[in-house]
Amino acid sequence: MKTSIMKLIKKIAIISIWIVIWELCSLFINNNILLPSPLKVLLKILELLPLKYFWQSVFNTLMRVIISLVISVISGIILGVISGIFFIFEEFLQPFLAAIKSIPVMSIIIIALVWFKSENVVIFTAILMCFPIIYTNTLEGIKSVDPNILEMSKLYRVKKIFVLKDIYIPSIRNYIISGLLMCLGLGFKVAVASEVLSTPKYSVGLNLLNSKVMLDTEDLFAWTIVVVIMSLLLENFFILFLKFREKGFSERNNRSKKSYEKLFKEEDNDVYLKKQKLIVMKKNVELS
Repeated sequence: MKTSIMKLIKKIAIISIWIVIWELCSLFINNNILLPSPLKVLLKILELLPLKYFWQSVFNTLMRVIISLVISVISGIILGVISGIFFIFEEFLQPFLAAIKSIPVMSIIIIALVWFKSENVVIFTAILMCFPIIYTNTLEGIKSVDPNILEMSKLYRVKKIFVLKDIYIPSIRNYIISGLLMCLGLGFKVAVASEVLSTPKYSVGLNLLNSKVMLDTEDLFAWTIVVVIMSLLLENFFILFLKFREKGFSERNNRSKKSYEKLFKEEDNDVYLKKQKLIVMKKNVELS
């Protein structure tokens, strides 16, 4: 408990130092258009909070990011597992992945503007940016599986469904989690950048563009901070969810371990009683 409180105090202190540095830079520049003060940006955020379109914009952007992440994770895991098991499929996807990694994000957004509606441009672009990370991490996880375990599963003729469920999936779990944590921040960056160019109705990116056009730097900083807060909240929610899941798994494992120990003790007691009965019967026979 004390350790968590100290960590929280440390984080607050570090953030406070950066806010002070921001305030000093604002005072030194002395131009609200170039760099507004933290207090003015905070007041602007408080002005936005009661507005209906603010929450509509936040919700729409958040939903686009979540949809793109879900599609990226599902497709990345499935294709990553297939590529890890079948080498020819990995070679088949390699040129596609190399092209995605080398093409600039702005080029993908402009091409997507020709193909899709403005709402779908954001999802398409975010998927193309996040999918390679999940795919590559899943592939590395599959390749990290101990070949001796796979050889043993073949020797004992273990069914492929059990090999996938009990060998491959536990091996790629940590790789997928690390890839997803990387994609949470990247997804927001790409999504907002796509919204700035595609200008879908009720989006954070559209509000950023309007702030830039109107030279309202306070509003621009306010919306930027909102994006940072959204990204951090989603990332922390995901981390808390993982901790809750791991706690549940450990409790279930402990319960199953205790039940197994109890079962073995009961079996041992039964064996002991049977042995005692046999000894008594043997003595009775000898006496008679």
